[in-house]
Amino acid sequence: MPRGKEITIYDLANELNISVATVSRALKDDPVVSKKTKKKIFELAEKMGYRTNHFARSLRTQKTNTIGFMIHELNSNFANSVLLGVEKVTTEAGYDLIIAHSSESYDKEVANARNLFDKRVDGLIASLSFDTKKYDHFLQFKEKGVPVVFFDRVEKGNDSTVVIIDNYKCGYEATMHLIEQGCKRIAHITSNLTRNVYAERYRGYRDALADSGIGLDESIVIVDNLSEKAGIDAAHKLLKQKQAPDGAFITNDFVAAAFIKTLKEQNISVPGDIAVVGFNNDAIAHLIEPSLTTINYPGNKMGEVAARTLINHIKGISKLDQINTVIINSELVVRQSSLKKGK
Repeated sequence: MPRGKEITIYDLANELNISVATVSRALKDDPVVSKKTKKKIFELAEKMGYRTNHFARSLRTQKTNTIGFMIHELNSNFANSVLLGVEKVTTEAGYDLIIAHSSESYDKEVANARNLFDKRVDGLIASLSFDTKKYDHFLQFKEKGVPVVFFDRVEKGNDSTVVIIDNYKCGYEATMHLIEQGCKRIAHITSNLTRNVYAERYRGYRDALADSGIGLDESIVIVDNLSEKAGIDAAHKLLKQKQAPDGAFITNDFVAAAFIKTLKEQNISVPGDIAVVGFNNDAIAHLIEPSLTTINYPGNKMGEVAARTLINHIKGISKLDQINTVIINSELVVRQSSLKKGK
């Protein structure tokens, strides 16, 4: 056999003096072929370095057995946990993953969508970037009957299946917890309010204040990115106010950790002077002092549910026009950073 030549099922058939059809069926684990013959074929395939030609198979079946996964960033515990959940389900179902991240850029998201479409993925799981306002780049999938499931940051009012948590409820409960601890001036540190996740958390925060007879003060609502610098800057800005807040609901644990660290450097007691609630239940919530009260956001579960939902669409178990909103349970995890009472 010439070096570098790709081994085919014809080579295996010739070597064993059996039909190409028998080799093909054996490699697909067809029960028509005896175990003894299968064993011979598998052993020879391994010895000769045979590789399944997925490309040729995809041309015949019109399926690539690949799923696209589009995420706004990969450097967070939440994103990684979602990916682990997706990978677990897709691997078990025999699909490969193609991962693309937008780095919070709409233009890169559009390019990623086109690339995954050109690679003929069988389905797409996607979470939107900060500045995505138009969704035309997903229409190409819909027009070709390729299912798309959105998670976390999702399209508003689009006919798509989405997997989310109840962000409004979480925002309401986080803020109400601070009010129950005696906080009367609660800051909200968040990100782009055009995205559903932050808009809904803000709405929950605002309604909890209103239901408790506390006026909304927009001067202590800070909208920034989700960086360490954002947490540091927010702390400095709030401490410069004539009346500093006595509580803060922050929609990201990493930002909350930077916020707490900065407060402590300024000799501000947490939770004594300012009680803090974060969001996500990332690993850092256990590591900082005091430990961080936060909303548990089960990314792993979200990934598993998104992947199962997509595969059901691909396999026709659920119809493409069967639109669902799947809400994953989440809850407040109370730790030391918010406990003004009963410490």
